[in-house]
Amino acid sequence: MRLVTFEIRTPLGRAARVGAQDGERIVDLNMAYARLLADGHEPKPRRLADVLVPPTLLDLLEGELPAMARAREAFEYALAQGDEVRGPDGETVLHRRRDVRLLAPLPHPPSLRDFIAFEDHIAATSKRRGQPIPPEWYKAPVYYKGNHRTIIGPEDVLAWPLDTTKLDYELELAMVVGRRGIDIGEREAEDYIAGYTIMNDFSARDIQFQEMACRLGPAKGKDFATAIGPCLLTPDEIPDVSALTMIARVNGEEWSKGRFGTIHWSFAQMIAHVSRGETLYPGDLFGSGTVGGGCGLELDRYLSPGDVVELEIQPIGVLRTKVIKEESGR
Repeated sequence: MRLVTFEIRTPLGRAARVGAQDGERIVDLNMAYARLLADGHEPKPRRLADVLVPPTLLDLLEGELPAMARAREAFEYALAQGDEVRGPDGETVLHRRRDVRLLAPLPHPPSLRDFIAFEDHIAATSKRRGQPIPPEWYKAPVYYKGNHRTIIGPEDVLAWPLDTTKLDYELELAMVVGRRGIDIGEREAEDYIAGYTIMNDFSARDIQFQEMACRLGPAKGKDFATAIGPCLLTPDEIPDVSALTMIARVNGEEWSKGRFGTIHWSFAQMIAHVSRGETLYPGDLFGSGTVGGGCGLELDRYLSPGDVVELEIQPIGVLRTKVIKEESGR
C-alpha cells in the first residue's frame, strides 16, 4: 500500500487523516473500514473503526500487523465499491488527490534516528576534513538522534534557517518501524519494517561543523527541519530494495545519483543494533544516511533562496521542497 497522511477541511477546521493512494484517488482507511463494518450490520461502525483502523498513521502503526491487515482489507473493499462509496452516514471515503493536501506521511514520529551507513559518503566527507574513515565506523552502524518535532512534508516549504551560508540537502531512504521489539535478531529484523519513504536531512553545514568541533552533535545544524514523503510504501511494493535508484535535482538539474544497494549497513543491521537492550516502537523513524555523492557538501555546491529540491526514489515517488527566505520584519 501507498500510505499517505492527507489534510481535509471539516466544519470544525482542518483534519489530518491516514489514507492509501491508488493513482489519483485516496481512500480514507478509517472511513472505508467503517463502511465495511456497517455493511456487515455492525451497530456502531464508526466507533469500532476508530479502534480497529484508527484515523492517523501513528495510531494505525501502533496496532501492528493486525491493524495493517484490516487497513488493507478496508482499502480493497472501498475500491471494489466504486467511486460513489460513502461512509455509514454519507461521509467521503474516496478523495481526489487534487482536492487534498499531502502532509508528511508520518507527521509526528515518536523518534528520529539518522544513520551514516554509506561508505562512499563517509569516505568523501572524511577526506574533506583531511581524515581517514574512523575504524569504529566498521564495527557497528552509528547514528544521531534528530528532532522528531520538526518534520515537514511534500507540500511544505523550508524557511531559510539560522542565517546559514551553507544550506545543504541530503539524499536518503528512510524506514519506519512497524512492530514493538527488543533484542531483535538481524534475520528477523525485516519483519519489523512497516514501510519506506524518502528523507531529506537538511543541514546547515557551517553551523553543524562549528558545534561538532566540540565532539557532540549534530544539533542546531540539523534540528530545524527534516523532510519525508510523499508516502510510506509498504515492503511488499518494493521487490528489491537494493536496486532502488536515488536521484537529487535542484531546480530541475540533476546534482546527485546513487543506488541504495551500495549501502554498507542494512536496515536489518540497524534494527538489530538499536534494539540491543533497547525497545523499538511502532513509528520510530530510521534514516539511511546520505548515499554516496548525495549532498552538496560532497560537491561543494549549496542551496540558495528560491531553490526547489526534488529527491526521487521510485516507486516511492518524488519529495519536493522549496526553500524560501522571508524578508526581515514580516
